Amino acid sequence: MSVNVNRGLKDDFYRYKMPKIIAKVEGKGNGIKTVIVNMVEVAKALNRPPMYPTKFFGTVLGAQTNFDKNERYIVNGSHDSGKLQDILDGFIQKYVLCSNCKNPETDLHVSTKRQQISTTCKACGHFAVLSHRDKLAAYIIKCPPGSDGSATNGKESKKSKRKEKNKTGEQENNNESDELADDSVLNGGEDDDWCEDTDADAVAKRMSELTSGVNRLMASNDLEKSSEERLQIFFEIVKKRIDENANNNGLDINTQKEIVTEAERLEVRDKAILILCELLFNENILQQIKTHRTLFIRFCAERPKAQKYLLRGLELTIKEYQAQLLAKVSHILKALYDNDIIDEKELLEWGKKQYKKTVGKELAEQIHSKASPFIKWLQEAEEESENSSDEDDDEDDSDDIDVVYDDRVLGDKIQVRDTTPPPLKISSANNNQPKKEADDELDIDAI
Repeated sequence: MSVNVNRGLKDDFYRYKMPKIIAKVEGKGNGIKTVIVNMVEVAKALNRPPMYPTKFFGTVLGAQTNFDKNERYIVNGSHDSGKLQDILDGFIQKYVLCSNCKNPETDLHVSTKRQQISTTCKACGHFAVLSHRDKLAAYIIKCPPGSDGSATNGKESKKSKRKEKNKTGEQENNNESDELADDSVLNGGEDDDWCEDTDADAVAKRMSELTSGVNRLMASNDLEKSSEERLQIFFEIVKKRIDENANNNGLDINTQKEIVTEAERLEVRDKAILILCELLFNENILQQIKTHRTLFIRFCAERPKAQKYLLRGLELTIKEYQAQLLAKVSHILKALYDNDIIDEKELLEWGKKQYKKTVGKELAEQIHSKASPFIKWLQEAEEESENSSDEDDDEDDSDDIDVVYDDRVLGDKIQVRDTTPPPLKISSANNNQPKKEADDELDIDAI
């Protein structure tokens, strides 16, 4: 789901969009932390390094921040998505929007020598110097943005500037060569490129462009087809994109967004995860989970139904590669959990019930048997968290003290009364008195 970069504007046709923050709380007790699952995508939409808004969260919330090699940006403590989205608005107002036209098309410049941060707006040309008196500004000056938008140190920034300068010089030389070539044509030289190319490849490309518009008009007819037919269409689209764009690092971001868009257009957003499991998973699933992590997060984040379909797709994958994967079920589930793809709640619910129709009764029992160590680990972690919270609640309770309100005491004061019954007070002056007389000397108020 996308929102306006400047959320103060409610225009639905506002051209500058960013993904809505997806936050996931992990850990228990003192180790609790919030992982911002899609911080890389959010930062790319803002044209800022991902660590800048993450550090901003830390300065506002008074929490430590960190990131790991899996591009997981972490803020210590428990924070929900809505709260972080509101804080991000403050970062955008200060470090992204132009102070003149309120346009987010700004470039951030850092001068480590002058200890100065400035922005230049590509829309109106406005130049502004930002305040450098907060903690985030100190971090930005220490780690200025690199040429690729990532935070880097000063030496790396200078190297990137030199590389950019060399590229600019090469481009200028190429432009000069093109101008000389154009002059030779004007002076009587032959120019063979004045007409369209007529070879087979060029003709096929132009025909493809002409028919693309017609194909878009016909795409609406896909919704009239059955769910199975639409899933088959989605299967063919994803397979084609994988054949065209797949590499060791998975699908690029634009291809991932296109796949999500096609799933939404065909109205198979949740079931589409079964197709992804079929096309992207095999016996090397542990590595493939890391490779295609961001794509699965796009489909599964805050969507319990999609996560359930993913677990069914996992069972089908295990069925196909049973010899290689059955013994690794616990490791696979932990990888899905550690990479923020499936939530703890959905894993625990899956562990309680076997979907025998998916892979058959016998294999379903084997899969759940192999998964039991991981499911038990999740349950024990949850129980320990609940027990520790209960113990904290009972620490201040007293076993022998009862607090009562006595309306006989003026001013509604609170009396603290020992609830242990006192011994009977029997007079020793006359031990031959009847029992009734002994009872008359009991402390009635104490009883």
